[in-house]
Amino acid sequence: MMNAKTILLESLDERWRKFRLELKVCREEFSEESVHDLRVAARRLLAFLDLLSSIIRKKYLRKVRRTLKDLLDDLDDLRDIQVMLADISEFIREVPEMKTLQTQLLKEEKKLLRLTKKLLKSYDEKSLKKRMGKVRGMIHNQPEEALPTQIIASVDDAFSKVMQAYSLVDVENIPGIHKLRIAFKRFRYSVEIAHPLLADFPPVNFERMHDYQKHMGDIQDMEVARQKLTELKPASLPGLETVSAHYASRLRTAVLTFLEDKGEVLVFWRPSPDQSFPWEK
Repeated sequence: MMNAKTILLESLDERWRKFRLELKVCREEFSEESVHDLRVAARRLLAFLDLLSSIIRKKYLRKVRRTLKDLLDDLDDLRDIQVMLADISEFIREVPEMKTLQTQLLKEEKKLLRLTKKLLKSYDEKSLKKRMGKVRGMIHNQPEEALPTQIIASVDDAFSKVMQAYSLVDVENIPGIHKLRIAFKRFRYSVEIAHPLLADFPPVNFERMHDYQKHMGDIQDMEVARQKLTELKPASLPGLETVSAHYASRLRTAVLTFLEDKGEVLVFWRPSPDQSFPWEK
Protein backbone atom coordinates (compact mmCIF):
# COMPACT_ATOMS: atom_id res chain seq x y z
CA MET A 1 0.00 0.00 0.00
CA MET A 2 1.30 3.44 -0.93
CA ASN A 3 2.11 5.86 1.86
CA ALA A 4 -0.31 8.73 2.40
CA LYS A 5 2.06 11.52 1.45
CA THR A 6 2.82 9.88 -1.90
CA ILE A 7 -0.91 9.48 -2.51
CA LEU A 8 -1.50 13.18 -1.89
CA LEU A 9 1.44 14.34 -3.98
CA GLU A 10 0.60 12.10 -6.93
CA SER A 11 -3.07 13.05 -6.68
CA LEU A 12 -2.22 16.75 -6.76
CA ASP A 13 0.19 16.30 -9.67
CA GLU A 14 -2.39 14.34 -11.71
CA ARG A 15 -5.22 16.78 -11.05
CA TRP A 16 -3.06 19.79 -11.77
CA ARG A 17 -1.75 18.17 -14.98
CA LYS A 18 -5.29 17.35 -16.08
CA PHE A 19 -6.53 20.87 -15.35
CA ARG A 20 -3.73 22.46 -17.38
CA LEU A 21 -4.34 20.05 -20.26
CA GLU A 22 -8.08 20.76 -20.35
CA LEU A 23 -7.48 24.49 -20.12
CA LYS A 24 -5.17 24.24 -23.13
CA VAL A 25 -7.67 22.13 -25.08
CA CYS A 26 -10.50 24.51 -24.24
CA ARG A 27 -8.47 27.46 -25.47
CA GLU A 28 -7.68 25.70 -28.76
CA GLU A 29 -10.90 23.75 -29.39
CA PHE A 30 -13.70 25.65 -27.72
CA SER A 31 -16.65 23.24 -27.65
CA GLU A 32 -19.34 21.89 -25.33
CA GLU A 33 -17.16 18.86 -24.60
CA SER A 34 -14.02 20.89 -23.87
CA VAL A 35 -15.94 23.24 -21.53
CA HIS A 36 -17.38 20.22 -19.72
CA ASP A 37 -13.96 18.56 -19.38
CA LEU A 38 -12.40 21.77 -18.05
CA ARG A 39 -15.16 22.12 -15.46
CA VAL A 40 -14.69 18.52 -14.31
CA ALA A 41 -10.91 18.99 -14.04
CA ALA A 42 -11.39 22.19 -12.03
CA ARG A 43 -13.88 20.51 -9.70
CA ARG A 44 -11.56 17.56 -9.09
CA LEU A 45 -8.76 19.96 -8.23
CA LEU A 46 -11.12 21.86 -5.94
CA ALA A 47 -12.14 18.64 -4.20
CA PHE A 48 -8.46 17.89 -3.58
CA LEU A 49 -8.03 21.31 -1.97
CA ASP A 50 -11.16 20.74 0.13
CA LEU A 51 -9.70 17.49 1.43
CA LEU A 52 -6.34 19.12 2.04
CA SER A 53 -7.90 22.02 3.96
CA SER A 54 -8.85 19.63 6.76
CA ILE A 55 -5.19 18.62 7.04
CA ILE A 56 -3.40 21.89 6.32
CA ARG A 57 -5.41 24.72 7.81
CA LYS A 58 -3.90 27.57 5.84
CA LYS A 59 -5.62 30.69 4.58
CA TYR A 60 -3.48 30.28 1.49
CA LEU A 61 -5.56 27.29 0.38
CA ARG A 62 -8.69 29.45 0.37
CA LYS A 63 -7.06 31.85 -2.08
CA VAL A 64 -6.15 29.04 -4.46
CA ARG A 65 -9.63 27.60 -4.14
CA ARG A 66 -11.20 30.98 -4.89
CA THR A 67 -9.23 31.27 -8.13
CA LEU A 68 -10.61 27.95 -9.36
CA LYS A 69 -14.14 28.66 -8.14
CA ASP A 70 -14.17 31.98 -10.01
CA LEU A 71 -13.33 30.15 -13.23
CA LEU A 72 -16.17 27.69 -12.69
CA ASP A 73 -18.60 30.50 -11.98
CA ASP A 74 -17.58 32.21 -15.21
CA LEU A 75 -18.34 29.03 -17.15
CA ASP A 76 -21.71 28.28 -15.52
CA ASP A 77 -23.99 30.21 -17.89
CA LEU A 78 -22.30 28.89 -21.02
CA ARG A 79 -22.45 25.34 -19.71
CA ASP A 80 -26.18 25.62 -18.94
CA ILE A 81 -27.00 26.92 -22.39
CA GLN A 82 -24.88 24.29 -24.15
CA VAL A 83 -26.57 21.51 -22.17
CA MET A 84 -29.99 22.90 -23.11
CA LEU A 85 -29.02 23.12 -26.78
CA ALA A 86 -27.80 19.53 -26.80
CA ASP A 87 -31.02 18.44 -25.16
CA ILE A 88 -33.17 20.40 -27.61
CA SER A 89 -31.44 18.79 -30.58
CA GLU A 90 -32.51 15.42 -29.19
CA PHE A 91 -36.17 16.33 -28.60
CA ILE A 92 -36.96 18.98 -31.22
CA ARG A 93 -38.73 16.53 -33.51
CA GLU A 94 -40.91 15.41 -30.64
CA VAL A 95 -41.53 19.00 -29.49
CA PRO A 96 -41.20 21.30 -32.56
CA GLU A 97 -42.17 24.29 -30.39
CA MET A 98 -38.58 24.17 -29.13
CA LYS A 99 -37.35 25.69 -32.41
CA THR A 100 -37.79 29.30 -31.28
CA LEU A 101 -36.12 28.54 -27.95
CA GLN A 102 -33.23 26.93 -29.82
CA THR A 103 -32.79 30.08 -31.94
CA GLN A 104 -32.72 32.30 -28.85
CA LEU A 105 -30.24 30.08 -27.04
CA LEU A 106 -27.92 29.96 -30.05
CA LYS A 107 -27.77 33.78 -29.97
CA GLU A 108 -26.98 33.73 -26.25
CA GLU A 109 -24.37 31.04 -26.75
CA LYS A 110 -22.63 33.09 -29.44
CA LYS A 111 -22.27 36.05 -27.07
CA LEU A 112 -21.06 33.88 -24.20
CA LEU A 113 -18.57 32.09 -26.43
CA ARG A 114 -16.88 35.39 -27.29
CA LEU A 115 -16.73 36.46 -23.65
CA THR A 116 -15.52 33.10 -22.38
CA LYS A 117 -12.81 32.76 -25.02
CA LYS A 118 -11.40 36.11 -23.92
CA LEU A 119 -11.62 35.07 -20.29
CA LEU A 120 -9.72 31.82 -20.86
CA LYS A 121 -7.00 33.52 -22.87
CA SER A 122 -6.42 35.99 -20.05
CA TYR A 123 -6.65 33.40 -17.26
CA ASP A 124 -3.59 33.73 -15.00
CA GLU A 125 -2.27 30.19 -15.24
CA LYS A 126 1.28 31.16 -14.28
CA SER A 127 0.13 32.62 -10.96
CA LEU A 128 -1.94 29.51 -10.24
CA LYS A 129 1.05 27.30 -11.12
CA LYS A 130 3.17 29.15 -8.56
CA ARG A 131 0.48 28.71 -5.92
CA MET A 132 0.16 25.00 -6.68
CA GLY A 133 3.89 24.67 -6.20
CA LYS A 134 3.53 26.12 -2.71
CA VAL A 135 0.67 23.75 -1.96
CA ARG A 136 2.86 20.84 -3.02
CA GLY A 137 5.55 22.06 -0.62
CA MET A 138 3.00 22.21 2.21
CA ILE A 139 2.10 18.57 1.60
CA HIS A 140 5.75 17.53 1.44
CA ASN A 141 6.36 19.10 4.86
CA GLN A 142 3.54 17.21 6.58
CA PRO A 143 4.48 14.34 8.91
CA GLU A 144 3.55 11.00 7.34
CA GLU A 145 2.35 9.34 10.53
CA ALA A 146 -0.87 11.33 10.93
CA LEU A 147 -1.80 11.64 7.25
CA PRO A 148 -3.72 8.36 6.68
CA THR A 149 -6.06 9.05 9.60
CA GLN A 150 -6.49 12.68 8.55
CA ILE A 151 -7.33 11.77 4.95
CA ILE A 152 -9.95 9.19 5.91
CA ALA A 153 -11.38 11.58 8.50
CA SER A 154 -11.79 14.19 5.74
CA VAL A 155 -13.78 11.70 3.65
CA ASP A 156 -15.86 10.83 6.73
CA ASP A 157 -16.66 14.51 7.07
CA ALA A 158 -17.57 14.81 3.39
CA PHE A 159 -19.90 11.81 3.69
CA SER A 160 -21.56 13.24 6.81
CA LYS A 161 -22.49 16.29 4.74
CA VAL A 162 -23.88 13.98 2.08
CA MET A 163 -26.08 12.29 4.67
CA GLN A 164 -27.26 15.62 6.08
CA ALA A 165 -28.42 16.63 2.60
CA TYR A 166 -29.80 13.13 1.96
CA SER A 167 -32.10 13.35 4.98
CA LEU A 168 -33.87 16.38 3.48
CA VAL A 169 -34.51 14.97 0.01
CA ASP A 170 -38.06 14.31 -1.14
CA VAL A 171 -40.15 14.60 -4.30
CA GLU A 172 -41.08 18.24 -3.63
CA ASN A 173 -37.62 19.40 -2.62
CA ILE A 174 -35.70 19.91 -5.87
CA PRO A 175 -33.22 22.36 -4.25
CA GLY A 176 -32.54 19.63 -1.69
CA ILE A 177 -31.53 17.22 -4.45
CA HIS A 178 -29.21 19.89 -5.83
CA LYS A 179 -27.58 20.27 -2.40
CA LEU A 180 -27.18 16.51 -2.19
CA ARG A 181 -25.56 16.47 -5.64
CA ILE A 182 -23.02 19.13 -4.65
CA ALA A 183 -22.17 17.35 -1.40
CA PHE A 184 -21.97 13.98 -3.13
CA LYS A 185 -19.69 15.33 -5.84
CA ARG A 186 -17.18 16.51 -3.25
CA PHE A 187 -17.42 13.15 -1.45
CA ARG A 188 -16.98 11.16 -4.67
CA TYR A 189 -13.87 13.07 -5.71
CA SER A 190 -12.47 12.68 -2.17
CA VAL A 191 -12.92 8.91 -2.36
CA GLU A 192 -10.97 8.93 -5.62
CA ILE A 193 -8.04 10.35 -3.66
CA ALA A 194 -8.35 8.27 -0.50
CA HIS A 195 -9.25 4.82 -1.84
CA PRO A 196 -5.62 3.50 -2.04
CA LEU A 197 -5.61 3.69 1.77
CA LEU A 198 -8.63 1.38 2.02
CA ALA A 199 -8.23 -2.38 2.01
CA ASP A 200 -10.60 -4.22 -0.35
CA PHE A 201 -12.26 -1.07 -1.68
CA PRO A 202 -14.48 -2.29 -4.57
CA PRO A 203 -13.41 -0.58 -7.85
CA VAL A 204 -16.96 -0.98 -9.19
CA ASN A 205 -17.99 1.72 -6.73
CA PHE A 206 -16.40 4.36 -8.95
CA GLU A 207 -18.82 3.59 -11.77
CA ARG A 208 -21.73 3.32 -9.37
CA MET A 209 -20.94 6.68 -7.80
CA HIS A 210 -20.65 8.26 -11.26
CA ASP A 211 -24.09 6.93 -12.21
CA TYR A 212 -25.61 8.03 -8.90
CA GLN A 213 -24.29 11.55 -9.43
CA LYS A 214 -25.43 11.57 -13.06
CA HIS A 215 -29.03 10.89 -12.09
CA MET A 216 -28.96 14.00 -9.90
CA GLY A 217 -27.23 15.92 -12.71
CA ASP A 218 -30.08 15.04 -15.06
CA ILE A 219 -32.53 16.47 -12.54
CA GLN A 220 -30.48 19.65 -12.26
CA ASP A 221 -30.37 20.04 -16.05
CA MET A 222 -34.17 19.80 -16.25
CA GLU A 223 -34.56 22.28 -13.40
CA VAL A 224 -32.17 24.75 -15.07
CA ALA A 225 -34.20 24.49 -18.29
CA ARG A 226 -37.45 25.00 -16.40
CA GLN A 227 -36.06 28.07 -14.65
CA LYS A 228 -34.78 29.44 -17.95
CA LEU A 229 -38.28 29.23 -19.38
CA THR A 230 -39.73 31.21 -16.47
CA GLU A 231 -37.54 34.14 -17.58
CA LEU A 232 -39.23 34.24 -20.98
CA LYS A 233 -42.49 35.91 -21.93
CA PRO A 234 -45.08 33.93 -23.90
CA ALA A 235 -44.89 36.45 -26.75
CA SER A 236 -41.16 35.78 -27.14
CA LEU A 237 -41.63 32.03 -27.41
CA PRO A 238 -44.69 30.69 -29.22
CA GLY A 239 -45.55 27.34 -27.68
CA LEU A 240 -43.95 28.25 -24.33
CA GLU A 241 -46.63 26.35 -22.44
CA THR A 242 -45.94 23.17 -24.43
CA VAL A 243 -42.19 23.42 -23.93
CA SER A 244 -42.64 24.13 -20.21
CA ALA A 245 -44.91 21.09 -19.84
CA HIS A 246 -42.31 18.96 -21.63
CA TYR A 247 -39.56 19.90 -19.18
CA ALA A 248 -41.87 19.69 -16.15
CA SER A 249 -42.88 16.15 -17.10
CA ARG A 250 -39.29 15.01 -17.63
CA LEU A 251 -38.20 16.68 -14.39
CA ARG A 252 -40.81 14.85 -12.35
CA THR A 253 -39.93 11.53 -14.02
CA ALA A 254 -36.22 12.09 -13.31
CA VAL A 255 -36.95 12.93 -9.66
CA LEU A 256 -39.16 9.88 -9.11
CA THR A 257 -36.60 7.61 -10.80
CA PHE A 258 -33.80 8.95 -8.60
CA LEU A 259 -35.83 8.69 -5.39
CA GLU A 260 -36.51 5.01 -6.05
CA ASP A 261 -32.79 4.26 -5.80
CA LYS A 262 -31.55 7.14 -3.63
CA GLY A 263 -30.65 4.70 -0.83
CA GLU A 264 -27.77 3.35 -2.91
CA VAL A 265 -25.67 6.10 -1.37
CA LEU A 266 -25.50 4.03 1.80
CA VAL A 267 -23.22 1.43 0.17
CA PHE A 268 -20.51 3.94 -0.72
CA TRP A 269 -19.18 4.73 2.76
CA ARG A 270 -19.56 3.96 6.45
CA PRO A 271 -22.31 5.70 8.48
CA SER A 272 -19.83 6.95 11.09
CA PRO A 273 -16.08 6.67 11.82
CA ASP A 274 -16.64 4.01 14.50
CA GLN A 275 -18.39 1.60 12.11
CA SER A 276 -17.19 -0.75 9.39
CA PHE A 277 -17.24 0.09 5.70
CA PRO A 278 -20.09 -1.55 3.74
CA TRP A 279 -17.70 -3.71 1.70
CA GLU A 280 -16.17 -5.12 4.90
CA LYS A 281 -19.42 -6.70 6.09
